[in-house]
Amino acid sequence: MPKAASAETSQVAEFEKSLDELEQLVVRMEHGELSLDDSLQSFERGIALYRNCQSALDQAKLRVSEL
Repeated sequence: MPKAASAETSQVAEFEKSLDELEQLVVRMEHGELSLDDSLQSFERGIALYRNCQSALDQAKLRVSEL
C-alpha cells in the first residue's frame, strides 16, 4: 500500500475513533450521572475530540476541492 494511502486510512480511522468516543461522552453526559468534576473533564475531552474531528473534516474538504 502506498504511503499516502496508508496515511489516509490512518486519518479516517482516527476520525472514526474520535467521533465514536465523542458520541459515548455525549451519552454519558446526557444521562446526568456524572459528578460535576467528571462532567467538566468530559466536556473538555469532548471539545478536544470535536476539534480533532473538525480538523480532519476540513482537511478532507480541502483535498476534495483540490481534486
